[in-house]
Amino acid sequence: MPSDRTLIILGATGDLAERLLLPGLGSLVGLSRAPRLELIGAGGSDWSDDDWRDRLRSAMGESAGDALPGILDRARYVRTDATDADALRTLLAAATHPPLVYLALPPAIALDTVAALEAVELPEGTVLALEKPFGTDRESAAALNARLAALLPEDRVFRIDHFLGLSTVANLIGLRAANRLIEAVWSRESIERIEIVFDESLSLEGRAGYYDAAGALVDMIQSHLLLVLALATMELPSSLDADDLHGAMLQVLHATRVHGDDPVAASRRARYTAGDVAGASVPDYAAEEGVDAARETETLAELRVEVATPRWAGVPIVLRSGKALGAPATHVRAVLRPPAHLPRGLAPAAGAPAITIDLAPERLGIDLDINGAGDPSDLDRVALTAEFAPGDLDAYGEVLGDVLAGDPAFTVAGDIAEECWRIVDPVLAAWRANSVPLDEYEAGSSGPASWAPLP
Repeated sequence: MPSDRTLIILGATGDLAERLLLPGLGSLVGLSRAPRLELIGAGGSDWSDDDWRDRLRSAMGESAGDALPGILDRARYVRTDATDADALRTLLAAATHPPLVYLALPPAIALDTVAALEAVELPEGTVLALEKPFGTDRESAAALNARLAALLPEDRVFRIDHFLGLSTVANLIGLRAANRLIEAVWSRESIERIEIVFDESLSLEGRAGYYDAAGALVDMIQSHLLLVLALATMELPSSLDADDLHGAMLQVLHATRVHGDDPVAASRRARYTAGDVAGASVPDYAAEEGVDAARETETLAELRVEVATPRWAGVPIVLRSGKALGAPATHVRAVLRPPAHLPRGLAPAAGAPAITIDLAPERLGIDLDINGAGDPSDLDRVALTAEFAPGDLDAYGEVLGDVLAGDPAFTVAGDIAEECWRIVDPVLAAWRANSVPLDEYEAGSSGPASWAPLP
């Protein structure tokens, strides 16, 4: 990668840039882990250079440290139409250094931007970064990948998923590879089921423009949790180089399918109604500003899949994500099988022990059943816990650092994006056909009262 780089952010005035992208960039430059940057903001708003610098100042804040004045001096704003080839040509010509073009845009506009770039001769050294979701189904993802391949070599296209920048997600590999205790039981012989959960207390929070067209299944399970599943269930790669890591992830995703090949029986969906979350009143989702209730967009999705490999055959894996839930939970939880034999006279602890990797806060828990207080024949459940050391950067800082360094290992390869769509496409078809009911749950609850606990 060159020592100097022009970072062009398309969608610079939007929510994604303000909340996530620019703060991550601030922490990266503050730690001197980025090349010298010329930062060009581009969008449809009628902003001045000073407006853009104010956004940078407020979003990057103190995290950029001594690097901020230099960033501001070199910062410019260009009003542009991201879907117009002539406007994009002019924008790229404004770059002083090889451009990294970051599409912080809604999915439909991003697709139009890629189409417009086909008519533009890209400067030497151009790199393109896109946000998920990549397409709207497997067919459109394949078409997008073909267009991207015509623009740039694959090693200069970065499909961004900030989940892959979470240090705990990356730790899934190290935890298994470096600890015999974990890897020895990490298979169907010892594990009864796996739960990958991202339940949050946040409600729509003004994101109807994107979220109401996506829903929980696409926004979280297709885009994020299937990648976590791949890292958790793949065979360990020989290295963390992009080819090795992506190859291992793709292999296990090839083997993943909806449980029983029955998307109706293997999936559930629901939408929140009005309620209270942590003392705050949350309106009915269907009444939220910008929501089209007729779309029947789900805010809670569950999907059961299976991985047809010798390591995992027969082990159900549940992927779940929802909004406005009363008990936030973000984890990978491997529930252990009961022991093959307990000596007569020992009373087992209730329930099943598990290995739990919490994503937020970042923590490892391993359940053990040991002799408890009082009657030594009664076994009690205890948890051994350890905190993961936090990284220096947040998830976006990690991802941006890799992109600027030209390392695609923890970004999403094109064929992996297509495989994730292949897995969920039958579920989306069943939901669109109303073969799976759209249940309801009160905001602040744990989900629909009619739903049994995770199997």
